[in-house]
Amino acid sequence: MKTVSLIILSFFLGKSCTNEAQNDIANTTLQYTANTRGFFQKIIIINQKATVFRDRNSEKFPEEIAITDKDWKEIMSYFEKIDLEKIPSLKDPTQKRFYDGAAIANLKIRYQDKNYETTDFDHGYPPAAIEKLVNKIVSLAKTEE
Repeated sequence: MKTVSLIILSFFLGKSCTNEAQNDIANTTLQYTANTRGFFQKIIIINQKATVFRDRNSEKFPEEIAITDKDWKEIMSYFEKIDLEKIPSLKDPTQKRFYDGAAIANLKIRYQDKNYETTDFDHGYPPAAIEKLVNKIVSLAKTEE
C-alpha cells in the first residue's frame, strides 16, 4: 500500500512541476527586433500570441498573430534548449550589418523576472545557439505578410 501511495504521489509531483514549467514559459516574453534605415520589424511573443510591428514610429497598427499549438510546441522546445545565462555572450557568425549587407538584429528574453539580451547580430544570420528559435519567430511574421 505504501508503495502504491508513493508512486501516485510521485506522479502528481511530477505533473505539478511540468505545469509550473509550462506556466513559466507562458509568462515569458520573447522580443526579436531587426532594423536598418529602410526596414523595421519587431516581433513580441507572449503566451501563444505574436505581435508584429513593421513601423518604427508606430503609425501603423501592429499585426496580432495567434500561434498554433504545433508552432507553440516547437518554440517551447527550442527555448528549453537555450542556456539563458550564455545569451549575452553569444558570438555573431557574420558582420554583414557593418556595410548594410543585413539588418541589425537582436533577441531579448524576459524569463522569471530576469532579462537576457543578445549582442547585435545580422538579421537572417543568428548565432547558432539561438538559430532555430530566431528562425521560427521570424517565420511566424512572414506568414502574415
